[in-house]
Amino acid sequence: MLYVGIAPRKMTSRRSRQNLRTRVRYHYRGNAEGSTLRRTLGCLLGLELRRVGSGKRMTFGKLGEQQLTAWMAEHAFVCWTPHPEPWLLETQLISQLDLPLNLDQNKHNAFHAQLTEIRSTARQLARELPILA
Repeated sequence: MLYVGIAPRKMTSRRSRQNLRTRVRYHYRGNAEGSTLRRTLGCLLGLELRRVGSGKRMTFGKLGEQQLTAWMAEHAFVCWTPHPEPWLLETQLISQLDLPLNLDQNKHNAFHAQLTEIRSTARQLARELPILA
């Protein structure tokens, strides 16, 4: 399965602090709160999404995030191409390719509704569970 992401995002009112290196690093080492890719993969792998800290953030908890990082290290691969306006390329690729892991701009994909439901169910279940310390 493919996923397309960009860095930086097009911003008209401020300059992005993100670059490709920081985004890829966060996808591989961060948590589900800051990476829609991690949240999607974790939900598809059946990891339990949980509220953490104040209860507003949702991650897979320490162990779940470690399991996801290990899974990604073995199964996920990254490639990139420089582009002066990556947001335009992202839109083009999403409209032309079968990218089932992308939700943004991708409602036409056959997997979009199912993935949206899987993620929504995981968030709802997390709201019903106690907050992890």
